[in-house]
Parts: sequence; structure tokens; C-alpha cells
Amino acid sequence: MAAMVTGERRGSARTAVVWDALGPILEGGARHVVDIGGGTGGFAVRIAEGGHRVTVVEPSPDALAALGRRAREAGVDVVGHQGDVSDLPALVGADSADVVLCHGVLEVVEPADALARIREVLRPGGTLSLLVANRHAAVVARAMAGHFHQAHELIDDAAPAARGRGPAARRYTADELRDLLATAGFDVRATHAVRVFADLVPGSVLDLEPGSTAALTDLERAVAERPEFLPLATQLHVLAG
Repeated sequence: MAAMVTGERRGSARTAVVWDALGPILEGGARHVVDIGGGTGGFAVRIAEGGHRVTVVEPSPDALAALGRRAREAGVDVVGHQGDVSDLPALVGADSADVVLCHGVLEVVEPADALARIREVLRPGGTLSLLVANRHAAVVARAMAGHFHQAHELIDDAAPAARGRGPAARRYTADELRDLLATAGFDVRATHAVRVFADLVPGSVLDLEPGSTAALTDLERAVAERPEFLPLATQLHVLAG
């Protein structure tokens, strides 16, 4: 139980910056939100609770089953389709999405093709929320764990044979991400540093220090839009359209 509480606390600090960025986009009326690789609905169900129409495209049938249970428990409707980013136009329809969430997906698919499919389903004026692993931070994390050879390989290699969500998981720098989006025809509106500190703070601090989770979240928010902290962030979050 203590581990679960700590995980929830750390999770709130890890995702606060992304939710802050999405908030203004989701205000002012119902939207059709498409969540690619939405898993068990961590984002989808909460967005649906805000009155939005949400479609999840997810390759795992087990995750979709868990998503259905989560949505029922929350009393909301979320449409789930089994598939991946290549299936988007067929499953969702062209120019049908006001917002597309692509969180933790671009690491394990061919990025140019994925962005092309997202462009097909995103209506003119719509918003892409893109969350990817940051290569600079991955180098530091591996070095701190004593995996010096892996860290060295990651310095210049965007797609190493690394542990993670696949045998060829990609990681990106902020400049690489901007170039990739520009080539795909997207305009970057904002870039955020995500999880600059949250992955480094010991769980015991969050358990024992009153108010530590709120203070950690405030700290994450304070550096989210400061470019000097981008290389230190575990993830990079971009809003584009």
C-alpha cells in the first residue's frame, strides 16, 4: 500500500506539466480527443470526465479491457479501438480529431510515417500533444546507474538497442523533435521539460516529508518552460498544430 501511495504521488508530479499544457486546449467546449497508445486510460478517462468525446487507439487487448473497466467505474464513455498509429485514418477518420495525444509512442514506431497519419486525422487548427523520451537525460540516467557503455552509445544514437518499450526504442533531443515536426508540416507552439526532478527524488522523501509532493510539483512547473532545463528532463512535451 505504501508503494502504491508513493507511486501515485510521484505520478502526479510527473504528469502535472502535461496536464497544465492541455488544460487551456480542453477548455471552452467539448472536443474530440484521440489518444494513441492510450493504454488503460490514464489520460483518456480524465479527459472524458471533462465532457469530451475520447477515442483510444491501443494495440493491447488487455489494456483496452482495463480501459473499459476504468471508464465504467468513472461513469464515462470512452471508445476503444485495437490498432496502432498506422490504423488511425481507418479507425478515426480524416480531419476528425480536435486534439491528438501521442504520448510515449513515437519512441517505438517509424516517426515520419506516424506523424503523417496523425496529420491526416487532425482537423485544421487542431492540436497535437506529443510526449517523447529525451536522449540527453537518458545518457545521464544510464551513467548514474553505472551503465557507462550504454550511456556512451546513447550520446549520438537516436535508436539504440536499449531497454524500454521495445528493442529499438528511439529517444529525441529537443532540436531533433522540432526538425521532425517541421518536416511533417507541424508548427511547434510550445515545448516543455517534463520530469526534470520527479524521477530523481527518493520515494522516502515523498512519504516522510509533509507537503513534499506539492513542492516537487511546483518545482517541475517552475522549470517546465525554461529551455536550459530541457536536456535534464526525462521527457519532452510539445504542443504542435
